[in-house]
Amino acid sequence: MADPNYMEHQTEITAKMRGVLIDWLVEVHRRFRLLPETLYLCVNLIDRFLATTNVAKSKLQLIGITAMLIACKYEEILVPRVQDFAKIAANVYTTEQILQMERIMLSKLSFSI
Repeated sequence: MADPNYMEHQTEITAKMRGVLIDWLVEVHRRFRLLPETLYLCVNLIDRFLATTNVAKSKLQLIGITAMLIACKYEEILVPRVQDFAKIAANVYTTEQILQMERIMLSKLSFSI
């Protein structure tokens, strides 16, 4: 579990911004018709990552879609493609940026793949 006070250490993002991200991810979750467990794991990954890393405002959505991708790989039988995640984020991030953030998040959270 993440430290409950981790937002106090973030310099560029606020709890309200995190809330907006989670609201958007609920819509992404609904659009892809994913399992409830996928959303729960996604939010947990975001919170744990934010507790360990100071994040720039411009990277918050990237962290959200990457956490959703990782959660899908753990919980779903059919995982949306990385390109689908890039597209749903209005192509603000490339597939390579998403995959790079996946590697960063997994290493920070001590996952092994």
